[in-house]
Amino acid sequence: MKRIAITLGDINGIGPEVALKAVYKRRWPRDVQWVFIGSHAALSQQAEAFGAPAPALWAPEDAAPPKRKVVCMDPSPGRKVRWAPGKVNPEASRLAMAWIEEAVRGCMNGTFDGMVTAPICKEGLMAAGLPMPGHTEYLAELTGTKRFAMLLMGGPLRVVLVTRHIPLRRVADALTVDAIKEAIGLTAEALPWLGAAGGRIGVCGLNPHAGDGGAIGAEEIEVIAPAIQAMKRKRISIEGPVPPDVIFHYAYQGRYAAVVAMYHDQGLGPLKMLAFDSGINITLGLPIVRTSPDHGTAFDIAGTGRAHPSSMGAAMTWAIELSGRRNPWIRPR
Repeated sequence: MKRIAITLGDINGIGPEVALKAVYKRRWPRDVQWVFIGSHAALSQQAEAFGAPAPALWAPEDAAPPKRKVVCMDPSPGRKVRWAPGKVNPEASRLAMAWIEEAVRGCMNGTFDGMVTAPICKEGLMAAGLPMPGHTEYLAELTGTKRFAMLLMGGPLRVVLVTRHIPLRRVADALTVDAIKEAIGLTAEALPWLGAAGGRIGVCGLNPHAGDGGAIGAEEIEVIAPAIQAMKRKRISIEGPVPPDVIFHYAYQGRYAAVVAMYHDQGLGPLKMLAFDSGINITLGLPIVRTSPDHGTAFDIAGTGRAHPSSMGAAMTWAIELSGRRNPWIRPR
């Protein structure tokens, strides 16, 4: 049986709601068991509010695996947190990080075959004294991973980001030949895992018109093109720098199996236009399977019952799928 962990994220956001809806309102393979990781009391409260069954408590040391398809593992039963939809709570953020750590530990020791993460609140993390850019960097730290990247998928698009959660004014300085090469390399390694072996990679320019030969910026000439040429020498099928205003149209038409974008909104804007309710995030480079919905905590609708579970459901589907394939970042023993 495949056992997939689902971390609850910030319980005051929509994570638990969309996870409950996705688990109970979809048909899943018989050989898959879902393990919510988080506060059993808070999850049970939300299950009641949204008309879903409350998952039974479970622990890895239980003598026999439960027959139930959906259970909850509560790593910190003594730490109580009140469900307050839409409210930033530092304690909720501290618990969310503890639940991520538990899921990673379970994936690394074989208890879980993969993990799906519900959204966390960066404002809550700051208030808790735990400033961090997000899941991606923390998962890399927990698994000892040095090369990693965010891959977003939705509709026909696969997008990998060179820079992630940094201010726009810092993007140009953060772009280096090595950073771009790393993103391209991880993308090429991931494509067979994603069922797109042999696909061509398109690389975005940074500036309008991809710099117009240096007339609108030199990053394409000095940084992006050298990285592309270096990766071409490794026999990777790749094109670029391609003007950012046309590359996603080409990808939509099938010219590229994946696009490497220079910064967060350059890649996510087009993807969310096509797959706002169904996009997902996969962390590349990890020795474990980690997926997530491509949305945040959505505090503005938390607790209303209006959150759409499609993105969470897609993340769960891909967690199952990828857990059955050879992870390119696990070296054979």
